[in-house]
Amino acid sequence: MTRGKTGIRALVLLLGLTLVLAFSGSLVAAERLDRILETKILRVGTPGDYRPFSMLNKETGTYEGHDIELAELLAAELGVKVEFVPTTWPKLMEDYQADKFDIAVGGITRSLARMLKGDFLPPYAPNGKVALIRKADKEKFVSLEAMDIPETTVIVNPGGTNEKFVNANFRNAKIVVHEKNAEIPAMIAEDRGDVMITEVYEAVIYSRKDDRLYGAFTEKPLTKISFMGFFIQKDDSDFLRVMHYLWNDARLRGDLDKLFNTWLK
Repeated sequence: MTRGKTGIRALVLLLGLTLVLAFSGSLVAAERLDRILETKILRVGTPGDYRPFSMLNKETGTYEGHDIELAELLAAELGVKVEFVPTTWPKLMEDYQADKFDIAVGGITRSLARMLKGDFLPPYAPNGKVALIRKADKEKFVSLEAMDIPETTVIVNPGGTNEKFVNANFRNAKIVVHEKNAEIPAMIAEDRGDVMITEVYEAVIYSRKDDRLYGAFTEKPLTKISFMGFFIQKDDSDFLRVMHYLWNDARLRGDLDKLFNTWLK
């Protein structure tokens, strides 16, 4: 009988401790908005290698692009400044879960896999997978099957949806993984590779910048339409609510359209 009572007491104590820890954890999580408002800093993670969404200017050490200006606009409305936190596509989820930033931006595709682990602000920039190739090959690479031959070299940046698409759809072509996404278009133009799988906007931007390049399938992407999104921490409901409010206000004022027309058209 004594053993039974002792066991029940231990179980009650254990359950109580679990509830206390869970409650205290939720309090810590709920302090995100308070911390941002107190420090006047919104931490924004970005790989900084994906035009026209986010690009690190190596000469000035600053970031530029659609997502950069939009993040700064939202932060200004909140009354805080942005602190950009470098990340990479392979480490994006790891850094997100390690709480290295409050929001991640930079041309991040909204996906179920990411949504299951985090949250997103409303979708923008309808997109799809396309190929950046040399203009000289535009009559040759007219389909996925035409590109997927042993003579073709596909260069892809690791850790994102581009690599997943390449691994799932190329069986015969040679696949080369290159860490720095921003260097791949020049490699294609210089005939050090043949195909870069990317999204509509990046292909259009690079083909405009370099006359040797061509964005294939931009009118009819290789995948169903997806959307970009700001990948946001979900542990503080007040933080989520306020950021959605600021986003919607920016949309109603026409700020989102202005940025879209500046960077994505």
